[in-house]
Amino acid sequence: MPPPSDSEGVPILPLRNSVLFPMSVVPINVGRPRSVRLVEDLLGRERAVVGVLSQQSPDVDEPTFKDLYTVGTLARVVKVIRLSQSNYSVVLNGLGRFRLKEPRGLPGESLEPYMRSRVERIPESLGRDAELDALGASLREATREVLGLMPNLPKDTAGILDNVRESGALADLIASNFPQAQASIRDKQEILEAFDVKARVRLVLSMVNRQLEVLRVKKEISHMVQEEMGKSQREYILRQQMKTIRDELGEAGDDDEIEELRERIRLANVPPETEKVAKKQLSRLRSMSQQSAEFNVTKTYLEWIADLPWSKSTQDKIDVKDVRRCLDEDHLGLEQVKKRIVEYTAIRQLRADKKGPILLFVGPPGVGKTSLGKSIARAMGRRYERIALGGVRDEAEIRGHRRTYVGALPGRIIQAIKKAGTKNPVLVLDEVEKMGADVRGDPTSALLEVLDPEQNGTFQDHYMDMPFDLSQVTFLATANERDMIPGPLIDRMEVIEVPGYTRQEKLGIAREFLVPKQLRAHGLTEARLEFTMQGIEAIVDHYTREAGVRNMERQLAAICRATAVRIAEGEDLHETVDHEHVERILGVHKYRPEIAERKLAPGIATGLSTSAGGGDILFIEASKMPGKGNFVLTGNMRSVMQESATTAISYVRSKAKELHLDPEWLREIDLHVHVPKHGTPKDGPSAGITMFLAVVSLLLDCPVRADLAMTGEITLRGRVLPVGGIKRKLFAAHRAGIVEVLIPERNRRDLEDIPPEILAELKVTLVSTVDQVLAIALLPPVKRSESEDASADSANEVSYG
Repeated sequence: MPPPSDSEGVPILPLRNSVLFPMSVVPINVGRPRSVRLVEDLLGRERAVVGVLSQQSPDVDEPTFKDLYTVGTLARVVKVIRLSQSNYSVVLNGLGRFRLKEPRGLPGESLEPYMRSRVERIPESLGRDAELDALGASLREATREVLGLMPNLPKDTAGILDNVRESGALADLIASNFPQAQASIRDKQEILEAFDVKARVRLVLSMVNRQLEVLRVKKEISHMVQEEMGKSQREYILRQQMKTIRDELGEAGDDDEIEELRERIRLANVPPETEKVAKKQLSRLRSMSQQSAEFNVTKTYLEWIADLPWSKSTQDKIDVKDVRRCLDEDHLGLEQVKKRIVEYTAIRQLRADKKGPILLFVGPPGVGKTSLGKSIARAMGRRYERIALGGVRDEAEIRGHRRTYVGALPGRIIQAIKKAGTKNPVLVLDEVEKMGADVRGDPTSALLEVLDPEQNGTFQDHYMDMPFDLSQVTFLATANERDMIPGPLIDRMEVIEVPGYTRQEKLGIAREFLVPKQLRAHGLTEARLEFTMQGIEAIVDHYTREAGVRNMERQLAAICRATAVRIAEGEDLHETVDHEHVERILGVHKYRPEIAERKLAPGIATGLSTSAGGGDILFIEASKMPGKGNFVLTGNMRSVMQESATTAISYVRSKAKELHLDPEWLREIDLHVHVPKHGTPKDGPSAGITMFLAVVSLLLDCPVRADLAMTGEITLRGRVLPVGGIKRKLFAAHRAGIVEVLIPERNRRDLEDIPPEILAELKVTLVSTVDQVLAIALLPPVKRSESEDASADSANEVSYG
């Protein structure tokens, strides 16, 4: 090889994650900019020589001489293959060792356009003696043994042992072909820097002997496994090898896992019947193959047995004072609800068996039904879990799937018990009325056993297939509508109506709970954003119309977000939330005063209704036009409500004489009864007297009092029958500004649950016949000019259309 020019220096090619040795031919991928420029500069040159140095750290993308080792290998470029525009494959043939001639960082070295440096060739010692020959023979013998135990080494390595006679060259070639997994870059660089041949051979021999010892241990393990296995176990060779390796390393095997399961089941203090089943399954598990599907199914089943709290329970702290205190801290208002919960707690405090009725909280969204369960759990010192039942259609969601099905699991009841970690938690069954039945069964029927105190002591989940005691669990349920819950299920629960909040309660909740919560959630303080009572009142009166407080919380969050954005943009401000500030952030008023503040035209009456969202005002309109005695009912009315309308019209026809109407009044007109809000389905008999009053008001041309609302079912004899949802309806009337409400006489007892502040501001009149309704509701007819009629009709259209 011609000596490199000392004045220009030798091109340097840095290598990452590899070391090039003399006497070896290896391909190198080149992709870094400097290295690519070097290769492109050497294209077309005959017998081009480069210096190859390894990086000390492979993480450096563009190394300098400080990042390279000082000893490398001079190599001839045998072949260059262009892989892409900026990627080459270069085949290098190692020629001999070299050392950088000058200390790194001096002017003798250059980095651009590629690395160059003056180098010093290290001559190879060719002397031989008895010691060197003995080391070389030992290296050949050890390498042959490694090749016998390690067939993944290159096949041509065996030929090297016979063809290469020089011990130093043999050591270089063995080190070059040694896999990187068994020899690190640092180890190979140490061999490259061993200029003394004997020292080099010793280093390579030490590396080969270390690998030889590892391979011998692996071979011994393999022989041990083969001796232990018989014909029936040959298909599990890999599993048994892994088992022997774990035994050698002191790690636990399958038997240890089974023993661990056995110990966990013992510590769980399971009932005798369950213990008998668990022992049988453990015995089956020991004889199974780990690869079989039945092994994992059985193991999962035993883990469920071990994890369930068969005997773990929390110490009850049932104290009426604590319960009352927790409820007052977490909830404002709802006094009747709190009173019933305190009574429920008192019974549990006095009864030795700690059994009590199952409470069902029924009310519109956002009134705090679910959080009441949290407060009860906190007061009793029990764990709390919530089970969402909305949309559940499969009975197996409650009772679990049988283990014969793939992916079977226990039902939601057992899952909640396991998650709680005790056998006496507080479980809240949320949205029980939103379950439904299909071909997979009826989940509401599956709940019958769960919620029956006489049966749930031996509740049997299909997956567990053994009884579990649920008698110590405190079950609470929530629902938006009582009528949608099946009768047998609701018979097992005591219903507590959560009607909603009054205006004053909403103001207190916002001031004491929601405003501090939203300030914390948005990273604000009262020094930055201060809510005044005027601002809170504006939100309650003009931007929310609900029984709960969920939408009010959203409006408070919108105001906090607006301030947070301005602060994040760098403004230093202190804002006061008053009526003007609320209107500037939230826009125009979403709700205006109800009809109670305006004058109604003849043919319009105000009723009351209930829904899943609480109570609401219901306007019923009647209109007449020339016709042939037909009447039309519109407004998305269902069958029961249509029958109420028909009954009301028939009663008007039967009492035409008493009402001073022409007995044939319907023969020459068509009558149209309409309930606005077409998109909302409406049903029920409670609008009977409202429909009757709207028709009579139209025919007599007498307006109905605007500050009056009513509810009640009408009969063909003119009787007013009781209806449901009185509490929600009175709350809705109070929110709308109604002054007086007519309810059936037989709903008198429902007034006991109405808060005193509502009754103080709302006059409730009990009626038993429609004659009483007419006397209270109708105003004298008003004579108006045609212009006044048109103006009234226009105003009425704006208000209620």
